[in-house]
Amino acid sequence: MSKAFIVAVDGSPGSDRALQVAIDLAKKTGVELTLAHVIEWSPFSFHTPDELAERHKRREEELVRAKEAIVGPSEAVVKSAGLTCTTTVLHGHPAETLTKIAEDKNASQIFIGRKGQSKMGTLLFGSVAGSLIQISSVPVTVVP
Repeated sequence: MSKAFIVAVDGSPGSDRALQVAIDLAKKTGVELTLAHVIEWSPFSFHTPDELAERHKRREEELVRAKEAIVGPSEAVVKSAGLTCTTTVLHGHPAETLTKIAEDKNASQIFIGRKGQSKMGTLLFGSVAGSLIQISSVPVTVVP
């Protein structure tokens, strides 16, 4: 059996609840936690070389800011619970990237919070949790 749970963190109340559920289960099972934050990023764009260089610089700055502002506080919660974890911050399509992280870590489960979009917003744009449920090769726990 895998020794890894992936927890999608984004600083939202739903993400915080998903993290707590994963912590509680990890304490009981001894499974390692990986906290993952994915910054939506489209590789498809037409830019000049100067624009591409600026875009790359902004991309690197986003990774650092997300690690400090979003993943860092979640990591502190895990440590205060007496557990250790690994962290990752990546750019990409959130559901696809979380699925890839789970595959790379040989994870047995992914935990994600539900933000509670309006029904219209979900119909028009979908949700990361909904997409993840459709494409993940491991069970996904969606925490309300």
